[in-house]
Amino acid sequence: MIYATNYDIGERKRRGGINEDSVAINVIEQGHRDGFADDEAGHGGDADEDDRPTDGATRPLNRGIAVFALADGAGGYEAGDVASYIATTVICEELGEVATRVARSNPDDFDVSLPDALAPEQPSPAEIQTALEDAITAAHREIINYASETGNRAYTTAVAGLSFGGTCYYAWVGDSRAYLVNEARETIELLTKDHGVVEELHDRGEVDDVEAHVHPRGNEITRALGGTGDQDSETATIAIDSNAVPVYAEDVLLVTSDGLIDAQTDAPDLYDEYQRSDKSEEVAATVYDAVVTDEEIRAFVLDADSLVQAGRELLAMANDRGGKDNLSMLFVQDPALPSTPRDRPLRRSLEPTPLENRATVLLPDTD
Repeated sequence: MIYATNYDIGERKRRGGINEDSVAINVIEQGHRDGFADDEAGHGGDADEDDRPTDGATRPLNRGIAVFALADGAGGYEAGDVASYIATTVICEELGEVATRVARSNPDDFDVSLPDALAPEQPSPAEIQTALEDAITAAHREIINYASETGNRAYTTAVAGLSFGGTCYYAWVGDSRAYLVNEARETIELLTKDHGVVEELHDRGEVDDVEAHVHPRGNEITRALGGTGDQDSETATIAIDSNAVPVYAEDVLLVTSDGLIDAQTDAPDLYDEYQRSDKSEEVAATVYDAVVTDEEIRAFVLDADSLVQAGRELLAMANDRGGKDNLSMLFVQDPALPSTPRDRPLRRSLEPTPLENRATVLLPDTD
């Protein structure tokens, strides 16, 4: 399993701002008997096709398990940076037990025979989804507990998941995103749906795709972990969306805060210009040239020689476009998985034709 992370304060906040994003990933890499060696970077098995078994064996060469979390603390409040830190650390801690259970299960994958008492049963998909939602809820309550102890308001988005055995289980709150970029098909698929005002307006048909990129209310999200000290930290709940999708050897999972897709600092001016032009195609083209689109993200990931390089170049692009906000990214790829099937389409996106870009991150003040 190969992974990389990258994060930056953002060009506009470099003087006087702070980075309120947090990223965490825990990887368990198992190899036995015919497993291939780690790559030079120590980030898992980057194996050639010739290293794969040719004798019809179904066992994996390596078995990778990744627990990941990315959180984007809401600006404008006292402790968005603390909220995001709590979210990523608590989520990964809570998911550690289920990841260990996965790692100990199915010794038959490596032609190892153990008594049932020594090999726990692999958790079911329903158990994993429940564990994900419970982990995010635990983080939500811990942030509220912090707010109660300090008197600070603390909010954050979160995307978290557990990926192993050809399936990525994930859940999210807010407008940080997860994508799959497939190298075999040269596609990008959006796995999440923003919890934001602009998303709701778009769903109701009140804004078009161009407006959604640069809408003035793009800084407002409708869900976030955390809150204020007047909530009960032992019983607080939060609406969480979750899903599971198949992943293949050629897939790159990209999880990112909206600093990547909301880099443009001139969005309000572009929105006004688009409105004044009566939504002309010419100004629409100007908007698409100015913002970061999903197609550009896809191209950068596919063209990069490594996940590390992809992160560096995407970060540089976002800062060149304005660097409006903090930016964090997490990449995961597992070359030990089966190859992308050729006989059926990939349909893992939550939307048939996902919007290429959405606007920003700040939680509206509910006082």
